Amino acid sequence: MTYNMSISAFFPAYNDAGTIPSMVITVLLTLRELTDDYEIIIINDGSKDNTAVLLDELARIYPNEVRVVHHQKNRGYGGALRSGFAHATKEWIFYTDGDAQYDPRELKNLAQLASDDVDFINGWKIERHDPLHRIIIGRLYQYFIKLVFRLKLKDVDCDFRLMRRSIFDKVELTADSGVICVEMMKKVQDAGFRLAETPVHHFHRAYGKSQFFNFRRLARVAYDLSKLWVRLVLHKEHLQRNSQYSVIGNQ
Repeated sequence: MTYNMSISAFFPAYNDAGTIPSMVITVLLTLRELTDDYEIIIINDGSKDNTAVLLDELARIYPNEVRVVHHQKNRGYGGALRSGFAHATKEWIFYTDGDAQYDPRELKNLAQLASDDVDFINGWKIERHDPLHRIIIGRLYQYFIKLVFRLKLKDVDCDFRLMRRSIFDKVELTADSGVICVEMMKKVQDAGFRLAETPVHHFHRAYGKSQFFNFRRLARVAYDLSKLWVRLVLHKEHLQRNSQYSVIGNQ
């Protein structure tokens, strides 16, 4: 690889004891191929299984490479992502979920697209390997979200992303739930950051169960999305805030 990178790789983890150790070791080996300047951060979002114990053991074995952040209480997917972004220190940030539905080795595919002309590299699922009802709901969700939020990217909810940390000097994320992905992509797009996309593989869940696909959670997501739409599409609050920053910076 010719592009000089420093990378913070992080995983949001909730009850992922069956998958997170292999994910961490795999991304560690992948980062060693890509750069000499990297760190791995795992956000344990109040897990109730053995996730915390396993992560602490990984940090003990790899003290110079692995860092664990424990949330005493579950803060939600958005809260875990915001914590990961806040703790990252390198120029580029990569994240994916700790449930092993993506292959961390494909970080190399994203890194190949990194350049001075790109700010954000988003993966898109070649084929979604989930139960049929999740595939159907997911497709409807994708179509609906891209339409109402006027998003131009191919896959809104593919949690396999590489981005410049400096993006968050301008983009402020606030969501605690899974709608943070919509919030992030809408704000990144509207702020004018340069986006690239690349296909990645998606795999069947081998351990645990989804925290998203239940009726109570879907109702909450619908409520959160409606509030987000009012803020970002109807009132364009993020664009007003960015224009205020520009005025202040030019004074």
